[in-house]
Amino acid sequence: MNLPDYIIIGAMKCGTSTLAAQLGAQDGVFMTTPKEPNFFSDDPVHDKGMSWYQGLFAGAAPDDLKGEASTHYTKLPDLPHAVPRLRAAFETPPKLIYLIRDPVARAVSHYIHEWTMGVITDDIDSALETHPALVAYGRYAMQLSPWVDTFGTGAIHVDTLEAMKADPHALMARVSAFLDRPDLRWLDDTGPQNASAERLRKRPLDRLLIENPVATALRRALIPQALRDRIKAGRRMQTRPEISDVHRAHLIDTFAADRTALHALFPNRPDLDAAYKAILS
Repeated sequence: MNLPDYIIIGAMKCGTSTLAAQLGAQDGVFMTTPKEPNFFSDDPVHDKGMSWYQGLFAGAAPDDLKGEASTHYTKLPDLPHAVPRLRAAFETPPKLIYLIRDPVARAVSHYIHEWTMGVITDDIDSALETHPALVAYGRYAMQLSPWVDTFGTGAIHVDTLEAMKADPHALMARVSAFLDRPDLRWLDDTGPQNASAERLRKRPLDRLLIENPVATALRRALIPQALRDRIKAGRRMQTRPEISDVHRAHLIDTFAADRTALHALFPNRPDLDAAYKAILS
């Protein structure tokens, strides 16, 4: 069956796009287009059937290491079906990669993402109360528990965005060893992917007025660059949101408990505390 050898399963806003781009740029490694098929998590995509999913890997060479990266696979409780569906689809389960980061910083980055998409319009403190996913997706032990229960810790490599930033070559060496591909190397010219700070806030008519090539040509011909830049700046979050002390204290309590649970799942990984320095300080 034409199925992936590895899957980056999350976490959202933790460097998965950068790692996927790095792996996809390697000789002998194939990544799907789209990067995030979300096949096992999203009902409308799963309804397309296994033949559709296998077709995503049709372009891989026979000896390629095949992979995909879908952060929707670790979005409990919103998308609960990824583990059982994936387990049923594979005779030999793929290797799984999960990236984490400071969960408070992840929540802020997630908030910025949803703000730019027009999903959230509230300030960040209000959003933390009305959008539980901002917290839930950063409870890494909670997200990983069903994967560990089903596939075991040996099938999952956990690493941190902090380690990626501090020593990306060492991180790639660990991923390379996990995937049994000693030839993989970090490529310095690939750069980070999917940076929240570069996004513009989405609006209902963007597809017609912004993403339309005819509208783009007219805009460039009729509107001076300086004015276009000012308009664009107005649609970008100018300052990083600040969480109030009360909400931050609650987050730290929640994430500290989850950190303890994560170490129970992966007891020999003190390096994972690189993602919890702000909580531990």
